[in-house]
Amino acid sequence: MIPSEKERFDALYQQHLTQLKLQGKAKTISAYSLAVRRITEYFDRCPDTLTIEDLRRYFSQLIGQVSWSMIKLDRCGLQFFYKHTLNKQWEWIGIIKPPKVKRLPNIISPEQVAQIINTTREPRYRVLFLTLYTMGLRINEALNLTISDIDSHNMQVHVHYGKGGKDRLVPLPHRTLHAFIRAFVHFGIVLPHR
Repeated sequence: MIPSEKERFDALYQQHLTQLKLQGKAKTISAYSLAVRRITEYFDRCPDTLTIEDLRRYFSQLIGQVSWSMIKLDRCGLQFFYKHTLNKQWEWIGIIKPPKVKRLPNIISPEQVAQIINTTREPRYRVLFLTLYTMGLRINEALNLTISDIDSHNMQVHVHYGKGGKDRLVPLPHRTLHAFIRAFVHFGIVLPHR
């Protein structure tokens, strides 16, 4: 890439990172920014000069080499770059459309869950695994729980900043409440913290 184009790309790339932060997409910053860098390296020029034909060529060479999720990330990263950094209309939706694959999740049996919980020696991790399983929480949600989030009277837990930054109330099973109480009374802890 010639120096003037590299300079232009660096400025646009910084705008791209800023736009991602402003859009509240902190967790997608690395994925989308990597996608823009990959495309830029592939063509060795700033992505604001790419044509529809360039993008067809890029995405067609990806098929069969990388997973569809990576192709989708590149497409979404580039789409975000065009819409929010370049303020250009994204007209290339039809270039590539990953197939919709419906897979059943891998589910472990209740016996396997019990085995994991029962063989965990550290009490706080045992409570963590029980919490994840019985309440269906994400790992970040469980790790961020505090004692004030537990409402034993209404048998619910207040989860702060869950997926999408949303709060929610989750039913609290009696078994999990008793595990919280035992862990707190005997060990002074409820769940491990980051």
